[in-house]
Amino acid sequence: MSKPGLTLDNAREAIAGADGLEALEALRIALLGKQGLLTAELKALGGLSPEQRKLRGEAVNRLKSELTELLAARRDTLEQSVLAQRLATERIDVTLPGRRGDIGGIHPLTRALDRIIDIFARFGYDVAEGPEIEDDWHNFEALNFPPDHPARAMHDTFYFGDGRLLRTHTSPVQIRAMNGRKPPIRLIAPGKVYRSDSDQTHSPMFHQVEGLVVGEGITLADLKGTLSAFLRGFFERDFEMMFKPTYFPFVEPGADVVIRWQLPDGSSRWLEVLGAGMVHPRVLENCGIDPERYSGFAFGMGVERLAMLRYGVTDLRAFFENDVRFLRQFN
Repeated sequence: MSKPGLTLDNAREAIAGADGLEALEALRIALLGKQGLLTAELKALGGLSPEQRKLRGEAVNRLKSELTELLAARRDTLEQSVLAQRLATERIDVTLPGRRGDIGGIHPLTRALDRIIDIFARFGYDVAEGPEIEDDWHNFEALNFPPDHPARAMHDTFYFGDGRLLRTHTSPVQIRAMNGRKPPIRLIAPGKVYRSDSDQTHSPMFHQVEGLVVGEGITLADLKGTLSAFLRGFFERDFEMMFKPTYFPFVEPGADVVIRWQLPDGSSRWLEVLGAGMVHPRVLENCGIDPERYSGFAFGMGVERLAMLRYGVTDLRAFFENDVRFLRQFN
């Protein structure tokens, strides 16, 4: 149905005066729609004589083309006007300060691990890596573990059906590094290790850094001096330190390294922080190194253990739960 007052004679003025896209669309329907004025003119051609139909049909088609072009041009003008208005009202003031999003941080375990590696790099140690899926030879046999050692048991170690296992320490990396290599050797082996254990202070997957030095004339005094310098550098404080004799199959003698740790209430107690010892001669032999000529020391530490002490964390599980409130403290 055509709009009241709209005729083909004033259609041009009506299109030019349309003040919005909705009004313009209403005009298009009134003129060109099924019930529009031009459609009615085309339908009326059937009642004219052939000569009149030809003349009138040409005139109506010219008018239709003209009005179609006028409608399209007016639509472009109105759309540009709408866009200009939006740009004026929605523009961004680039001089305003930006909105700051959340900034992530380095995970505390990564911080601790990077710190350990950096300290030993300054001591002249190389970083060695190895596979996390190991065989019995590299993980146990070459390291002088007896066949009945508890660490070989199913309840301590994750085994695969073919006899391979998830490494229980990074010591196999040391074995691989010593094989086919002549001393002097000075390296650390950081990485993930796996043991069947999980509670407030243990995890089935955790991180270790083990160190190895092999050369001529290496003594227990060298080991003590190295670990003393490392612990003071890592915690940035001085300690009383003590070697407490213990047994590890791959070192002889072996020791737990304990330090006197200051507690918040002002008191102190001895804390075990890592294990160490002189490399067992049989381990050197297994790697083709002459124990009569060369000696060495080895040590191993849990990264989580040191991170808990450095950052005052009391529950190991906090490192793996990914609670943003906990991790944000280290940003």
